[in-house]
Amino acid sequence: MTIVIGLGGNVGTHEEVLRRLQLARTALTVLGPTRYAPLYRSAPIGPVQAPFLNSAVSLRLDDVQPPELLATVQEIEIQLGRRRRDETRWGPRSLDLDVLVWDDRVFRTPDLEVPHPRLTERRFALEPLAELLGRDHVVAGHTLEHWLSSVRDQQVEHLATTW
Repeated sequence: MTIVIGLGGNVGTHEEVLRRLQLARTALTVLGPTRYAPLYRSAPIGPVQAPFLNSAVSLRLDDVQPPELLATVQEIEIQLGRRRRDETRWGPRSLDLDVLVWDDRVFRTPDLEVPHPRLTERRFALEPLAELLGRDHVVAGHTLEHWLSSVRDQQVEHLATTW
């Protein structure tokens, strides 16, 4: 199965945020084979705050269940400094890891919804996802190309292919 985890953060200097994203990417390789998307800078959604750095990692996993994947992702966030209880909704994040897609599965548990519930509304998540899966990949009944065309006005800047 291919699972794609979105990565983002905006607390600290560019170098500090990039380092946390790199450490998260490395931590995810423990789960299984990975590929990663380019690095982007995106305008924030929500309160006034610094731009985000964003990317995504695809994982090839066959023997993982949603609760254990979510626990692993949240533990990586904690280990790299995220404190959810201190955050404002859609506010600054030291690190944010989101399960974007899980093959073509659609499911909702009390703690996890796949595909990510706001994926199709957010270019900062769609761009790296399209880099990993291709613009013709279908999510929520339409291709990623379709969803990207609907959010093209959102500000996202390609920073680096390798990071």
